[in-house]
Amino acid sequence: MNIEKSQIAEFNQSLQQSHERNFNHIAENIKNLPEILQKLQDFQVAIPSWALGTGGTRFGRFSGGGEPRNIEEKITDVGLLHALNRSSGSISLHIPWDIPENAASIKALAAQHDIRFDAVNSNTFQDQPDQAHSYKFGSLHHTDKAVRKQAIEHNIEVIRYGVELGSNALSLWLADGSCFPGQLNFRGAFKRTLDSLEEIYAALPSAWKLWIEYKAYEPNFYSTTIGDWGQSLLFANKLGPKAQTLVDLGHHLPNANIEQIVSLLLMEGKLAGFHFNDSKYGDDDLTVGSINPYQLFLIFNELVEGMDARSMNHATDLGWMIDASHNVKDPLEDLLQSVEAIMIAYAQALLVDTNALQTAQQNNDAVAAQEILQHAYRTDVRPLIAQARLLSGGVLEPVYFYRKLKVREGLIKERGLKTVATGL
Repeated sequence: MNIEKSQIAEFNQSLQQSHERNFNHIAENIKNLPEILQKLQDFQVAIPSWALGTGGTRFGRFSGGGEPRNIEEKITDVGLLHALNRSSGSISLHIPWDIPENAASIKALAAQHDIRFDAVNSNTFQDQPDQAHSYKFGSLHHTDKAVRKQAIEHNIEVIRYGVELGSNALSLWLADGSCFPGQLNFRGAFKRTLDSLEEIYAALPSAWKLWIEYKAYEPNFYSTTIGDWGQSLLFANKLGPKAQTLVDLGHHLPNANIEQIVSLLLMEGKLAGFHFNDSKYGDDDLTVGSINPYQLFLIFNELVEGMDARSMNHATDLGWMIDASHNVKDPLEDLLQSVEAIMIAYAQALLVDTNALQTAQQNNDAVAAQEILQHAYRTDVRPLIAQARLLSGGVLEPVYFYRKLKVREGLIKERGLKTVATGL
């Protein structure tokens, strides 16, 4: 389904007067407005290929129809999102769910939609129909060398696909762990995993990164071999400068101080980037910002301050990606909402008076520090983000436009009501 520029222009014109009023109201109080607008225009959030279809649970999956049936249609859907918000300019593929059979044609299609390829993701947490050995008891940490070799070769194969597409990072999450005490020797599992990772690391091209994700529990519930940021950082430090820690917001125990974790990883130069989502209980994979938007703002406050302290480029020096999957929303509407929530938190963090905050911190003035942070957090920055979209050729109100244009209905008409996307 194609979105014409004339449709966007006509829609924006109908909202222009109201938008200008809201934008002018906030703009008059922002000193470095052009710089902030440019940063918002530059900031891009990668869309994972598996989030373009309806998510599922252990109990069922309820497709909404019109889901992308192949990698080409997934790229088209990301292109549609990017046409609306101008902040979804990349796609992250999961192998073997989305294998690019013809890399040249896939790259050409992505270029038509102004899309690049972000980190590629491997999969050793599921058994595939044609594989020789099972990952039931782990992959890179498995006691059987043949299983480890199979998992290593898969990751190297994923790197090759990524090279063909112009990606520059391998994102690795392991389901390896144990469900019961005594099932696993922890030190042995760690050492076998490190040995496996060293082989994968050696296969990385010179400009590539290895992003090591961690998770406190699930699908194993007694232990996971890379269970927290300390264990991921330990692996990254042992492997070398191309290895970094990837933070998934849902992969923490309740009440974990994620913003502190982020700050320290950034300080050490070992923060790879993010898988953004939100949660109430655990790894719920809910829409970004739907449960705890203040935490998201606090994370971005640490990111902006820490990246500026290291003279880093906000848009390109870390990896930004959504990782969400659930049953009850139109996936494209959910992704529009998630990207908007990320942009809101980022814009709010850009408004923090860093000098005043550092003074308050130096003086141990907790009241002033809270006032400074919450002043930025309570500022309605949506007109800023809408203006950045407008300047980039996007839509003032993406979800409203999506529904007015009846995009999902159009996709159902093109693809059918019973289509189910590959992946989760």
